Amino acid sequence: MQVTRRDFSRAAVAVLSSTTTLGSAATLCCPSTLLQAAVPSNKHDDLVGKIGITTGTVMRHLSETATEGKIRLLDLPVILRDELDMDVLDLMSANLPSLEPAYLTKLRDRAERAGCTLTNLKMNQKGIDMGSPDPETRKLAMVDYKKSIDAAAVLGCRWARPLPLFDAPDFDAYVQSYRELVEYAAEKDIAMLIENFGWIQDDPDAVPRVLDAVGDGLFVSVDTGNWTDAARYQGLENAYPHAVTCDFKVKTMSAPDAQGVIGHDAYDLERCFQIGWDAGYRGPWFFEHMDKSLPKLMQELALLRDMIRGWTQQQK
Repeated sequence: MQVTRRDFSRAAVAVLSSTTTLGSAATLCCPSTLLQAAVPSNKHDDLVGKIGITTGTVMRHLSETATEGKIRLLDLPVILRDELDMDVLDLMSANLPSLEPAYLTKLRDRAERAGCTLTNLKMNQKGIDMGSPDPETRKLAMVDYKKSIDAAAVLGCRWARPLPLFDAPDFDAYVQSYRELVEYAAEKDIAMLIENFGWIQDDPDAVPRVLDAVGDGLFVSVDTGNWTDAARYQGLENAYPHAVTCDFKVKTMSAPDAQGVIGHDAYDLERCFQIGWDAGYRGPWFFEHMDKSLPKLMQELALLRDMIRGWTQQQK
């Protein structure tokens, strides 16, 4: 049976509404038939093989007004399509010039006309602590994040991701906050994500631990770069099986060699891809890569696009 996102949202709300404790995932008791209906595929068939960028990739080149050598966010979807043959875009809240519904609707309309899917809103507000032991601090965090989830709904995003801080949270408080966001977002047909950032970066077991504690309705946004070297590959092996989206982060790169292999000293890009593929992950892939030169950035994004497509073809 095909489970729509709307079906999932309603079922997820029912599950969460019936939950009376804040312990581990084992306390989330419901009939197996409801679980089967509530949990959607983490493959998102309409996004299989899709390639795009995060808006952080072009943030130094963004301008609110038409400026030579700059890009308006409103124009980015058609630029992705026409110049890079990409059609998915992952948004960062800091790159949105306005959260007013009129602007968000215009951006959504521009994306739809360009055949571009807006998938996720990274809620990157600073100073928001949903894992604080202080109830008032968490309450303020919930207010801010719920406003951003409202914005994600207007944009037509299917996911929203709060920002992990660098200080480890009060774990029980963090889980409670995530459950509250999962329930709120599900009512708007949005699923919540966790990303390996901040306190998670050096702990390859942190992502599955949070998933187990929060329960249904929380999925993973993998970032290939946001790990310490010691945690990266084990962290990817632990996170990819639960991933619905991936920020394929690329740092300083060099031109391809005679075999077409792009140089990347920071870590093994192909290994990061292969771990995901072996775990069953098939996309979408969002490049997060920066350069102060916009023409050079566009050239490198095209190289990275062809790299992912080449690796994908090798798997078939």
